[in-house]
Amino acid sequence: MHKLDITAFGPFGTTQSVDFDALSAAGLFLLHGPTGAGKTSVLDAVCYALYGSVPGARQNGQGTALRSDHAAPGVRTEVRLGLTVAGRRLEITRQPPWERPKKRGTGTTVDKAQTWLREYDTATGTWKDLSRSHQEAGEGITQLLGMNREQFCQVVLLPQGDFARFLRADAEARGRLLGRLFDTRRFAEVEKRLAERRRTTEARVRDGDGALLADAHRMQQAAGHTMALPDLAPGQPGLAEAVLGAAAVARSTAREQLAVARCRLTAAESAQAAAERHLAEARELDRLRRRFTEARERADRLAERAGAHREARQRMERARKAEAVAPALELRDATETEHRRAAGAEARARALLPDGLADAGAAGLAAAARRAAEELGGLEAARRAEDRLAGLVRERAALDRDERADEELLAEAESWLAAWDTTRAALQHDVETAQEAAARAEHLAVQREPVQRQLRAARERDRLAGDTDTAQRRALASATRAAEARAHWLDLKEQRLDGIAAELAARLTDGRPCAVCGATEHPAPARKDAGHVDREAEERALAAYQEAEERRAEDERRLGAVREALAAATAEAGDTPADRLAEEAAELERRYAEARAAASGLHAAHEALRRAEQERERRIADQRDAAVRAASRVGRRDRLERERAVLEQELAQARGSAASVAARADQLRRRAALLTEAAEAARAAEDTAQRLKDADARLADAAFRAGFDTPGAAAEALLDDAAHRELQRQLDAWGAEEAAVRAVLAEEDTAAAARRPPVDLAAAERAAEAAARQLREAASARDAAARRCAELDRLSARATAAVRALAPLREEYDRVARLAALTAGTSADNERRMRLESYVLAARLEQVAAAATVRLRRMSSGRYTLVHSDDRAGRGRSGLGLHVVDAWTGRERDTATLSGGETFFASLALALGLADVVTEEAGGVRLDTLFIDEGFGSLDDQTLDEVLDVLDSLRERDRSVGIVSHVGDLRRRIHAQLEVVKGRTGSALRQRGTG
Repeated sequence: MHKLDITAFGPFGTTQSVDFDALSAAGLFLLHGPTGAGKTSVLDAVCYALYGSVPGARQNGQGTALRSDHAAPGVRTEVRLGLTVAGRRLEITRQPPWERPKKRGTGTTVDKAQTWLREYDTATGTWKDLSRSHQEAGEGITQLLGMNREQFCQVVLLPQGDFARFLRADAEARGRLLGRLFDTRRFAEVEKRLAERRRTTEARVRDGDGALLADAHRMQQAAGHTMALPDLAPGQPGLAEAVLGAAAVARSTAREQLAVARCRLTAAESAQAAAERHLAEARELDRLRRRFTEARERADRLAERAGAHREARQRMERARKAEAVAPALELRDATETEHRRAAGAEARARALLPDGLADAGAAGLAAAARRAAEELGGLEAARRAEDRLAGLVRERAALDRDERADEELLAEAESWLAAWDTTRAALQHDVETAQEAAARAEHLAVQREPVQRQLRAARERDRLAGDTDTAQRRALASATRAAEARAHWLDLKEQRLDGIAAELAARLTDGRPCAVCGATEHPAPARKDAGHVDREAEERALAAYQEAEERRAEDERRLGAVREALAAATAEAGDTPADRLAEEAAELERRYAEARAAASGLHAAHEALRRAEQERERRIADQRDAAVRAASRVGRRDRLERERAVLEQELAQARGSAASVAARADQLRRRAALLTEAAEAARAAEDTAQRLKDADARLADAAFRAGFDTPGAAAEALLDDAAHRELQRQLDAWGAEEAAVRAVLAEEDTAAAARRPPVDLAAAERAAEAAARQLREAASARDAAARRCAELDRLSARATAAVRALAPLREEYDRVARLAALTAGTSADNERRMRLESYVLAARLEQVAAAATVRLRRMSSGRYTLVHSDDRAGRGRSGLGLHVVDAWTGRERDTATLSGGETFFASLALALGLADVVTEEAGGVRLDTLFIDEGFGSLDDQTLDEVLDVLDSLRERDRSVGIVSHVGDLRRRIHAQLEVVKGRTGSALRQRGTG
């Protein structure tokens, strides 16, 4: 590092500069000052410049908290650091978010964080910009240094308190710190991936065996339970061979059954065909006999109805003659109806006329109507004047309403504008309050997720702790039940084997050879006793054992999964109780919810202020418009009054005795309409009377020509459409029935069948049904046998393919299971039961102990040596033990037994050793500046000299060390100093002893 500039940062209210080039020239320099002056803030500024955040507990996730309370309102917080990394001269400037006063108006606004990263070009002697992105600059610095912020704080800003705790911590705490520094998450991920792959392959193998056994059960069902299943559970050797052998026997038996069923079907088909032919012949003979009998009965019924048929034919002939007179009849009826309607309309129209015109002819009525229409046309101008007068009255009323509305609007606008300043101030205060709450909500939002994640992990840890005990008890109980079920099954199997002779004897038949000895005589077959165990009982016991074994394996798998989940949750949650984490999370959520609730009104506050300003402009405009309208109303009111007087004089003459011109016009309009309607009705009545006379004459002539004496006789002979269709249907039906009966009686085969004796149709149908039933049964048996063969062939092929697919899967599971057990520390080959991550951390800790011992021996005058231990500590992880060897006693003892001063220089040596190892791990990037924070007060003079000699030896390798301490003796021993001076207006930096 070359130079550090700090402005309005932490306790520094003004700009302060640190020349690290001058301090580093001395090799060893002291950073001192009173408590709370800001010594740690200098280191925070270095870390913030590089990574955009400050170390450890001082990091709250928001840059606004870094701003100095002593800074002037217009001065922005800024940190600028010049440094050389990997031979590149860089300058990085960071400005955190800043809440500054607004340039216009009152209140404040928040500026976003700013970052600049520049590099010095030695060829041109100028600076060139590399990045203005906050994230990109941080990633670039991290890549150049080869370490993240946490590693940098442990390697460059050596916190002695952390290493003193590390020195005394247990293996779990050391593992967490080393895991963060050396980033061993990839090794933990390897363990997790191997465990997941082991579970996956195990499940696949178990699923494959289960599927194979399921196919075996399906084959047993398809074979009609004549197939013997193997007495094996999933995962046991020999399962595949036993299943395939049993399937081959079942397929052979099924093919024999199919051949027998085909022969039975052929015989049944022949018998069914003969029965169907006999039934068809009997049905045909019975049908012909019944047909002949029905035809004779229909002929008798036709003879009985011959007289009615002749009358219907005569009536049809008269109706056809009357159809010629029908048009004349229809014309006369229509004309008579029209004449009655016209006469009625004339009578109604004359009843509405005045007495002097009630008996006038059509011409007189039409003349009177024309005179009324002429008088009505003369009133059109008067109607327009009357309409105009009504409009003038409405306009005058509208003017009065407008005047009252403008007066109310002016009063309301004046009252509203008088309170404008108070309203605007209240709305502006609401906006500023919501903006402040939004900034607080953003600050708190970043802190919520880590706390919630740790709380969820703690709750999961507590829940899984109880689930582990439950799962362990369940697995133990399942194992006990599986063992009992297996013992029960083996006992039943042994009992069945003892009584197998009775089962074989039950199948013996006299005259048939014995399946065991071949004899055809069976003088003394064995008998089943009362406690005999048959095949079904043994199979039920085997199924119960297999089910118990599957339940045991499932419970053991669940126990392993719960244990792995518990370890993962404990690693993430740590040892903090869930209740305390819940209280912290609840407090954070409460503050965040309060801030969010207050910030949610920001948009509404802005909108309210905007609407209020628009309302103010509108009220002012309304005042101007109302004044203009009031001036224009005065002249308009005078013009309306003059025009109104003229129109009222004209209308008095036009109305006459009527109430209004419109009333007079309505009287004339009704009179003209009545006269016109009466004239038209009189002309229509005269026309219809003449047409009725003509229709009577044409009707008499048409009836005479059709052969009827009078028109009434012709009208009686006519038939309506329904009667005509019904009579025609009766005639047609008679003819069709007569032809059909004659055709049936003329058929030769029908007459011959009538002469033959009757047949027993029911007996033929029963015989045909019996033959069809036997055919269906034979076909069903043949189909069932064919399906059985096809299903057995399909399942056998699938089982064979499954056996081939399971072979490489079993090999993969064995290989993955061995690797997973080895990396998880559960394998017998892993003697110390060390996990892969613990093994890597143990190797790193061994390197750290070796590097720390070089400096520890010099600080302790050769007395102490740090050694790494692989011993397992209780139930904790092994490989992360750390002991100290005392050369004075020759014994190895725990680091917790060191005194305060011994603990300090042991932790300092450990910190320096860890810095060397982390630096090497980060790619060997050279770190020329180190800071050591406190702890020197516990050393005596001799030990302090030895420690300073060790730190001074770092200068021999061109490295500078900054010591942060209160110890007064160090001010006399170290000449190069950076002093932090505390004052009421903020702290300041002073550099001394740097020439």
